[in-house]
Amino acid sequence: MPRTREQLQQAADDAERWLDSLDPTAIASPDADATYLRRIGAAVSAAAASQAELADSVAAARDHGHTWTQIATMLGTSRQAAQERYGKPANRP
Repeated sequence: MPRTREQLQQAADDAERWLDSLDPTAIASPDADATYLRRIGAAVSAAAASQAELADSVAAARDHGHTWTQIATMLGTSRQAAQERYGKPANRP
């Protein structure tokens, strides 16, 4: 399962390309279409963008002196979990 923002976005892009390649006449069910699958792809893209905004927000909060305890409170997690997820340079865009 994709874990990073880039992997999530790549998975959404790959799914969109796959949907574009489908032949509508080859779909087994006459009432089936790709609408619901496209909604999933759109949701994955939105989730990736949301995760990017969250990571940027945490980085900005840290850059402006907020503690990991304060950030963790806003995230609804422990200080340690917040620091492990967002504290490493690899997680900062």
